Amino acid sequence: MTAKEIRESFKIFFKSKEHHIVSSAPMVIKDDPTLMFTNAGMNQFKDIILGNQPAKFKRVADSQKCLRVSGKHNDLEEVGHDTYHHTMFEMLGNWSFGDYFKKEAIEWAWEYLVTILKINPERLYATIFEGSPEDGLERDNEAADIWGQFLPKEHIINGNKHDNFWEMGDTGPCGPCSEIHIDLRNETERANTDGLLLVNQGHSQVIEIWNLVFMQYNRKADGSLESLPAKVIDTGMGFERLCMALQGKISNYDTDVFQPIIKEIAQIVKTEYGKNPQTDIAMRVVADHIRTIAFSITDGQLPSNAKAGYVIRRILRRAVRYGYTFLKQKHAFIYKLLPVLIDNMGDAYPELIAQKGLIEKVIKEEEESFLHTLEMGIRLLDRTMVETKSSGNQTINGKDAFTLYDTFGFPIDLTELILRENGMNVDLDEFSTEMQRQKERARNAASIETGDWVILKDGTTEFVGYDYTEYETSIIRYRQIKQKNQTFYQIVLDVTPFYAESGGQVGDVGVLVSEYETIEIIDTKKENNLPIHIVKKLPEYPEAPMMACVDTDKRATCAANHSATHLLDQALREVLGEHVEQKGSLVTPESLRFDFSHFQKVGFAQ
Repeated sequence: MTAKEIRESFKIFFKSKEHHIVSSAPMVIKDDPTLMFTNAGMNQFKDIILGNQPAKFKRVADSQKCLRVSGKHNDLEEVGHDTYHHTMFEMLGNWSFGDYFKKEAIEWAWEYLVTILKINPERLYATIFEGSPEDGLERDNEAADIWGQFLPKEHIINGNKHDNFWEMGDTGPCGPCSEIHIDLRNETERANTDGLLLVNQGHSQVIEIWNLVFMQYNRKADGSLESLPAKVIDTGMGFERLCMALQGKISNYDTDVFQPIIKEIAQIVKTEYGKNPQTDIAMRVVADHIRTIAFSITDGQLPSNAKAGYVIRRILRRAVRYGYTFLKQKHAFIYKLLPVLIDNMGDAYPELIAQKGLIEKVIKEEEESFLHTLEMGIRLLDRTMVETKSSGNQTINGKDAFTLYDTFGFPIDLTELILRENGMNVDLDEFSTEMQRQKERARNAASIETGDWVILKDGTTEFVGYDYTEYETSIIRYRQIKQKNQTFYQIVLDVTPFYAESGGQVGDVGVLVSEYETIEIIDTKKENNLPIHIVKKLPEYPEAPMMACVDTDKRATCAANHSATHLLDQALREVLGEHVEQKGSLVTPESLRFDFSHFQKVGFAQ
């Protein structure tokens, strides 16, 4: 079976079991502060599982695109060097929200693997939860008994809490799980060593392919467990591993998931795959990373220097570096792989087809930009390595590595990789020291000394600025602050018409007027959701009633510039494309600045 046929067979099978087939959620997550990327099939159903949202369908199945670049089994630097690590992968899964439970989940998993896919049952093993005395939980005999209908007892293995009890977090839904493992070794190896001894032992040919999670408990804040009123089934099967098993391969990269891309790379770089370990690693790196980069761009995440964008840029630059060093590619070439990727996966993920032009442009632009950085950085690093070796040393100092990073944008992990390939290393402690010094310099430049609050009366602030630009008020509390050798005062009012800096728009300015004096407000900021009025001079009579008066001319010009940012946002989308996203703005009475994501310099005509 081809990869396309395998993916489709899974959906057809579970549709026959009355599951609603849903589309993959985006791989890049925009609305969950705890995650940057979808790393498991259950992510899109988290609110349903937590009980925050009702389930539209009781039974669901899908093929979910996932990204993992950190964690115990997901080290980015391992990708390409072995046969089974990946950054982006697909997870086939089926879910039940308060409908069926262990019996159906296990029986259908067996039916799909053995009856539909014709996998030899003698090669299959199942692990079940052995129990936990500390949680008052017995062995999952229910699951063991169901597996006993299909597997001999010696193929049903007890697993500990770490491997066979799934928890969403410190609290919340949890429960035992049952992993299905397959032994892909040849008959001679199987005869010499019992597969039972290799399950969960890190053997590349005795691997887990499907995990069935039975969420039947809720972990409370005190650590105790209570039964869930609506039990949940959550399963996940590694698509690439399943393809390897069904296509009789010993590496995920030998399946038709990756081979069309690898063959295209080999043709472009004029190097045959399978002839040289170093070039093979480089081809696997590029084949893996092009998938991750393309899908991230379709989900709206362009490479950048922050958060999720930095992860994508790091992955792309790693691919460029391997192509440059081991495949002798001094010009952009990774973007040329997009047509074969779309041919391979476009049917299942039509967003690749819809955004082909954007993906190609972004990747090509990033490749060309980093190749320039790479050439300059490698020349400097080569010179540093020669100088270091000539002094009889194998460790370059951290200051040199930091200069490469800070001045030329050369990543420290890339420096480490190149040094490792040349039998050298870097003084990471010194590098960290230099990094810390830079952070301290930046911190000191922005450091603020704050005094204690002087509280005149209790209360909170009421904002009336949408309806009034002048309003009678009084001071609730104030404190002194010092920044860059200047002294200011922060004032909190009980009622204020002053708009505090928010959404890129600067805060209002104006005056506080009492019968004794007029105090200029030079800025209004927000601290813990509280409007803070900044003044250079404290009122001589802070308890006196006052009028808070906003500078209406400056507010009006600010409002006009704020409206202009919305118009600019729409215009950029119409001219440059729907991929454009606002990344920040600064709106003042005099001007506006609008930060947005785009993959290249905006042309004059645009």
